[in-house]
Parts: sequence; structure tokens; C-alpha cells
Amino acid sequence: MVKLATARDFRIYGPAGASDKWEYINAGLFLFSAIVLIGGFLAQLSSIPLHVKSGLALVLIGLIIISLVNVHDWFAHLAGIDWRVGLAEYDQQLALVEIVMPIVNLFGSTLFFVAVLFFEIEMENGYKYKLEKHGLNLLIAGSVLWLVGSIGNICQVYDRANWHIQILQKCVEVPLLLGSFLFMVGSIVNWIAKYNATDYSSKMSDKNWAWFGLFGSILFFIGGLLNLVKVFKMQQMDRSELERLRGGARERLAREREGQVPLLEEHRTESRRNPIRKPYKDVLVESSQA
Repeated sequence: MVKLATARDFRIYGPAGASDKWEYINAGLFLFSAIVLIGGFLAQLSSIPLHVKSGLALVLIGLIIISLVNVHDWFAHLAGIDWRVGLAEYDQQLALVEIVMPIVNLFGSTLFFVAVLFFEIEMENGYKYKLEKHGLNLLIAGSVLWLVGSIGNICQVYDRANWHIQILQKCVEVPLLLGSFLFMVGSIVNWIAKYNATDYSSKMSDKNWAWFGLFGSILFFIGGLLNLVKVFKMQQMDRSELERLRGGARERLAREREGQVPLLEEHRTESRRNPIRKPYKDVLVESSQA
């Protein structure tokens, strides 16, 4: 799972001239990762070991992309507040949703990646019960962190954002929540199937895990597609219709940013000393309009 773009207006996805482009890239990468995961879990349903191994490799690639999107989204939120983490004191949702949840999702993706990597190593070097057991436990832990991140995202409340964007945001969050839930159920079912099996060298994973992962990835794809639509809508609208930082955090951030630009005051002082003289005809036009 990933903490995708919210309905708040302080994210900075890149330099001023390329911010919109990077926000599209961020949304497109997550959508692409969902497609890769779908292909990986489809390959898991095959009875050919080579296809299963290739499917695990695709799942690993998809998880790497999701991790990159998580990191990029986390940096975008911190850069939007000038790395002033102390502003979380004035906005609890800033701390719990914009800062903590991307880290939770990143840890979940990392644990999920290590678990699948263990499975890939087992297919390459032979099955070992101890390594497989660690992989099954990490798989559950990673999917649980995904679910926690999804619950944290969907609990965010927007008081002053445009209602249209709020609806789109919830339409993004619900499929991601359901997809994370399916991944967790699939990992638990896989754990139960392996621990109840009498022969641990028969298979790496249960087919039910592949089915749960496939439907979870499809829900991720739906959420990623809706997120791309939401990003497009947000780029077309006035940023003033998005949610702002609460508790005076926006005003404090604005004052701090103004204090970091001393050249602006110097420019104003210079303008007072050497005012630009307007042509005489322009002065006459302004006087007549007044």
C-alpha cells in the first residue's frame, strides 16, 4: 500500500516548474506497480515452476516500485512544510497521516519484499523450513502494516476541502483498504496451510495466497487509476479549494518562509529609494480613471 496524494495543498513533488509532472509520475508509477503485481500473482497460479519463479520476481519488482512511491510521497509532504516537523504540533493529522503513515507503508513493503525474496531463494536453492517460516511470518507482518496504513489514510478528515476532491480521495482510499485487507487474509491463509501441511518440501506457497494477492492487486489497480483521475482534477482546479494546515500552522509556515527570504525586503527598500518613473501619459490615464 502507499500514501498517495491527499486533498491537502502543501505537497511539493518536485521543483516549482516540474511539480505537476512529478505528481503525475508518482501516480503513474503506483498504477504501473499494480499492473506488475497482477502479472506476478497470475504467474503464481501456474503449475510450471519457472512461471512461479518469474511471478515472484515480478512481485519483487512491484514492491520496489511501491516502496519508491512511498519514499517520494513522504519527501513531498515534508518538503511542503519546509521540513518543519514541529508543525505537527498544530495539526495532528499532519503527524499521523502525512508523516507517519508513509513510513508505516514503507516498512510494510520492505517486510513483504523480504518475505517474497525468501521464497525466491528457496525456489533457487531448495526448500528450507526455517527460511520458509520466517518468510511466512514476515508476509503477515508486512500485510498487517499495509492494513494499518490504509486505515490511517481513510480516517483522515477534510473540513475545508472541495467536496468533489474529497469524494475522489475516498474512492482512492477504499480500494486500497480492501486490497490491503485481502493481502493480509491471503498471508494468514498461506501461513495456516503451510503449518498444517505434512510435507513442507512440496510447495513454496499455497494457491489461495496467489488468488488473494491477485484480487488485492486488482483493487490496488482500481485505486491507482482513481488516484490518477484525482490528480488530474486537482491540477485543473484552484489550490485554494484544497485542505489547509490547521491550528495556525499555515500562517506560521508562511511567516517562516517570509523570514527566509531577506532579499525581498531589500528589493522593497531599493524600490523606495529609486522609484520607477511612469510616462506622463500613463499618469494622465490613471488620473482620469480615478
